[in-house]
Amino acid sequence: MTLHRQDVTLNHGRTLALMDNPDPGCWRRGACSSRSAGAFRMTAGKPKTTFIYAGIAGKGFNSLKQGMDSGWISHGLASLSAYIKNEGFEADLIDLRALRGWEHFREVLEQRNPDVVGLSMMSVDFNPVMEAVSIAKEVNPNIVTVVGGPHPTAEPDEVLENPLVDYIVQAEGEITFANLLKSIEGGSLPQNRKLLGIHPNLNTIPYADRDLFLNEWRKWGYDLVSPEVPFVKELPAPFVTIIAGRGCRYKCNFCKPMEDFLFGKGTRRRSVDNVMAELVLLRDRYGFASFMFHDDCLTEDRDWVIEFCEKYAAAGFTQPFFCQSRADILYHHEDMVALMASVGLKGYFIGFESGNNRVLNFIRKGTTREKNIAAAEICRKYGLTIWANYMLGLPTETKEEVMDTVSMLKIIDPDYYSPSFYTPHPGSDLYVYGIEHDLNLVMDHDSYRRNPTEAKIKGLPLEFLMWARDESQKRTFKNAARRSVRSVWEKYGDPHKYVRKFKKLAGLDGGGGGISTGGPGSTGKSDRRELKQMSTGD
Repeated sequence: MTLHRQDVTLNHGRTLALMDNPDPGCWRRGACSSRSAGAFRMTAGKPKTTFIYAGIAGKGFNSLKQGMDSGWISHGLASLSAYIKNEGFEADLIDLRALRGWEHFREVLEQRNPDVVGLSMMSVDFNPVMEAVSIAKEVNPNIVTVVGGPHPTAEPDEVLENPLVDYIVQAEGEITFANLLKSIEGGSLPQNRKLLGIHPNLNTIPYADRDLFLNEWRKWGYDLVSPEVPFVKELPAPFVTIIAGRGCRYKCNFCKPMEDFLFGKGTRRRSVDNVMAELVLLRDRYGFASFMFHDDCLTEDRDWVIEFCEKYAAAGFTQPFFCQSRADILYHHEDMVALMASVGLKGYFIGFESGNNRVLNFIRKGTTREKNIAAAEICRKYGLTIWANYMLGLPTETKEEVMDTVSMLKIIDPDYYSPSFYTPHPGSDLYVYGIEHDLNLVMDHDSYRRNPTEAKIKGLPLEFLMWARDESQKRTFKNAARRSVRSVWEKYGDPHKYVRKFKKLAGLDGGGGGISTGGPGSTGKSDRRELKQMSTGD
């Protein structure tokens, strides 16, 4: 196709000069020619952005509020929206989970009539993102398409092979995306389609724009009794999620160095005061009854956790919460576990990953089978729920080593099992290992789904892995009996439950304020102050 400049009129009266766009349907046929971005000449107005949430690889269209994959906001898009709105730009959202299908998406996009569409892409989102981009260019050939997220950061050239993608943003996108909008407003576009993100100061950027999602969901008639969907019985509605920091300092090779590419090395964390201010805002706005920290590993900074627990209780919060942690951290810092349990922590997501020490060493996990089991015992001691993440079918793993993971799960007896078959994600050292050793079986982006239903690498037979997946989730008779007794006790026999109900009805609970001083792992205020003084960090 011959490229030449032409003058066109975009939405809202903008006049621009840019390159001809290729046939919008060419991407589906694999027949697109290369193109370069042209320069915009604008006469007036700020560009309007529509963000598109394309996370339908798991449950598809019409899936909103159907569990974790379909019941939570995207903090990435919510943060982008908050940032550009703070810079004076307009933004809305199309959430594919709320729509009937691609033709419905086309209709909604025509009605919204944006100048720019912004999409976030994990590897599993590649196909729906590319379809959304194609339809966007069919609706308006002059729309500016911008794709960010983990996959464009790890595989920029693959994403840019599609000439319908005008720009990708690698790493964190708030500042770079806002600068792109300012360039459009000023009458020009960058010639380089690959834009590098800038790490923002997390204490100065606006809080995530949750209403970007909530307002969109309301348009389709979804009941918003809870802003996001609680995923365990320990966390009642209304439920929200929050992120206190970005990045991870650990070296697991199934993740690193990709996370370093996204967020920089180590962890950048918001101040406790900044997080507390957001929690107060969320309490006032949504009246949340529980929440979850989305951070990869909230507990890696013990000093931060101790300060948070003190200020959380001092602010009158009693809402239960979950967070992610590592077995080795819980093993080494039982005092921190006790403190967190005393102020409302109900459970941890724990990445046990394997029950075999050679495999744990191979994936650079930094823990051991023994520490995994000990960490679970500590959680049990303080009445904390365990959500166990673990992988089967890792590179070099033998059947005997898989059985070590199965036997570990029998001992740990988690409340929730979360198995996966190892998936080689682009940008990780283990992905490169799989390429170098001709192990990878993932031939389509849809196979990046986490669900343990198909072989992702060569090695152990799929039938064995599926058996191990099921066997790992079968409780021993002893554990099943113990859980049955506990369930009956919690439902009918715990006198504290009736005391709490009476106090609430009588108005004697102080409006939910105060700190629990009884029960396993209880830590009083003076004890928390002593813990803070003892803390040496990690």
